[in-house]
Amino acid sequence: MDMKLYILRHGETDLNVQGRLQGWLDAPLNENGVRAAAETGRALREIRFDRAISSPLRRALETARLILAENAGQPPVETDGRLREISFGDWEGLGCMPGNYEVPKEIIMDFFYDPMRYRGTPGGETIEDVCARTAEFLRELTSDPGNDGKTILISTHGCAMRALLRPVYESREGAAYTFWQERRPPNCAVNILRVSDGGMTLEAEDRVYYDESLVIP
Repeated sequence: MDMKLYILRHGETDLNVQGRLQGWLDAPLNENGVRAAAETGRALREIRFDRAISSPLRRALETARLILAENAGQPPVETDGRLREISFGDWEGLGCMPGNYEVPKEIIMDFFYDPMRYRGTPGGETIEDVCARTAEFLRELTSDPGNDGKTILISTHGCAMRALLRPVYESREGAAYTFWQERRPPNCAVNILRVSDGGMTLEAEDRVYYDESLVIP
């Protein structure tokens, strides 16, 4: 088995800029998000993708399609609900940053700074819930002999990306493992994962191909 996965976070939305919990809300990309996705696509234009799989949420789908529009290979974009962002349930759309807190600060601080203690929001998911569904997706993808030798684009979300890559982080770092890897991935950040019989190796981490002055901290 040998395959390469290009795993990326969607482009920017207005809810990102406003510091609001986005989760399963179906917000579109904003102008910066469209530009960053297109620039990322141009940077990857020589990569021929055999498959493209996206979260069904609009911001991830738009990002995948913009990248493929610039690319040498344009497979149809498949969707998989297991790649959706974490659900914030009843708190979707509420402010979660200094200056606009509309949720209990101590709970959302756990999400950002101590995520394995994060107990979720009313009607929402925990980090472990997201890790379980993304792990199932990754096992299914990497155990399918039909994917041997393929290069696959995966368009997802910040928390879902970290959850999807959790097995790699844990195997590499052991007791030093941290979920967020010191930061949330920037919009349109690309992680390149090689999967072979010898295991999984990250060949690039949170690579940004556009003007980094546009990155939201």
